[in-house]
Amino acid sequence: MSLKPTRNPARVLFPVLLAAVLAVAACDRGGGSNQPPEPGDRAVAEVQDETIWASDVKREAVAQGLVGEGEPLDVTSDLFRRVLDEVIDQKLLAREAERRGLDNSALAQRRLAATRERILGDMLVETVVNGEIDDKAVETIYREQVRLAETSEEIRSRLILSRTREEAEAVIGLLAQGAAFEAVAQQRSIDEATRFSGGDLGYATLDVLPQAYADALRDKPAGSTVGPFQTEGGWAVLRVEDRRKETPPTLEQARPQIVRYLTYEGVRQLLEQLRGKADVEVLLNGDAATPEPASAPAPTASAAPAAPAPATAS
Repeated sequence: MSLKPTRNPARVLFPVLLAAVLAVAACDRGGGSNQPPEPGDRAVAEVQDETIWASDVKREAVAQGLVGEGEPLDVTSDLFRRVLDEVIDQKLLAREAERRGLDNSALAQRRLAATRERILGDMLVETVVNGEIDDKAVETIYREQVRLAETSEEIRSRLILSRTREEAEAVIGLLAQGAAFEAVAQQRSIDEATRFSGGDLGYATLDVLPQAYADALRDKPAGSTVGPFQTEGGWAVLRVEDRRKETPPTLEQARPQIVRYLTYEGVRQLLEQLRGKADVEVLLNGDAATPEPASAPAPTASAAPAAPAPATAS
């Protein structure tokens, strides 16, 4: 179960935007100093007299999404050794690029500057935003979430999805004759995600269900059959298995979600302030096609836009 944000009933506690805003630049490989960059840091390798520290490896693992920002990474683990080898390889490649003078080009300088800006932006977030996220802020959000959960209800339902209304009406006829909902779902439902589990949709609150499903289930008691009604994926028939009060997670279970939410909100507010004080002008003409820069990779003959996946109900 996920928590409800206090200001958005659509539940945005897992904002995908956060990953883009807080991304650590993958090409930041450490400063090369022989002094530990962080208290308690440990030297784990040397490349041409340049020290690689455990924090360098951890930062690379975080940048690749292999571990979370606050998760430990054991220096004796296979994962640490694999990432260490990658950091060593990156340093060797970078030194060779420098030997060939590739770092002196205007394009290289521009890309290095962009990387520096991403790193500095990330450090600003760590200093300004993360520094304001304390136990009190987390507990305040948690109490509000618990209050909201006390007034909400979870519904467990099953689904049989048909291509046409006629097929859905035939399903209703089978159920009326005493056929088991689970068996009919396995035999007739076109929803591949649920048919083999007897159409089981599990427990969910109405605000996370597609609108058509939420409207159909809103006032229906346990044991009732609902439908058929039209959805984006076809014609649906539902059975209400159970209704219960929503059970909130513990504070410790909810803490990672709340911290991500507070971080996202902090970044959003910080960017609003910065944009409000800055002189920003977007120099794009929406009516004219913008040519690709010379450094952009050329398209291959086999490149073609992917066809959109068919919509399915879940």
